[in-house]
Amino acid sequence: MPMKPIAGVFLALACVSGIAATGCVFELAYGDPDLGAGTTWAILAFTVPATLVSLLVAIRNNQPG
Repeated sequence: MPMKPIAGVFLALACVSGIAATGCVFELAYGDPDLGAGTTWAILAFTVPATLVSLLVAIRNNQPG
């Protein structure tokens, strides 16, 4: 089954935000984030739900029906 274009957009968004969340976790674990702890925590707090929501939207948009 081919992927619908809108599902691909949301899947790409999920990938990018997942990579950003992973980078934030490593930055915070290292102890001295480049952007500062507050900004890094804010990015992490935004990207974790964005990853989950965009992945679920991509899955739902690509289902046949």
